[in-house]
Amino acid sequence: MSIRIKLSGHHVELTSALRDHVDTRTTRLARHFDHLLELHMILHVEKERHQAEGKIPLPGTTLFAEAVATDMYAAVDALVDKLDRQLIKYKEKHADHHQREAQKSALHQ
Repeated sequence: MSIRIKLSGHHVELTSALRDHVDTRTTRLARHFDHLLELHMILHVEKERHQAEGKIPLPGTTLFAEAVATDMYAAVDALVDKLDRQLIKYKEKHADHHQREAQKSALHQ
């Protein structure tokens, strides 16, 4: 249950404080899966527009999200929220529903 983060910056300095913020915020993404996740995050700054983009490759698909804010920390938080919702949806979609159906039918008999 860990996540490997590839962090890139365009027109932004990747300070240790920013890296620590990304690390702490992304730990909650790993709790949805038992296997290693990989996240590629790109941070952009254009004038007052701070943008964070993230990609997570998964079997059969790649999750992508982006967030824009006036502060880079807020953009990272919004990006992680979006990716978290996508991971939950992916996990629910690929869950083995047959096992739950068997348990329900066993209870009703």
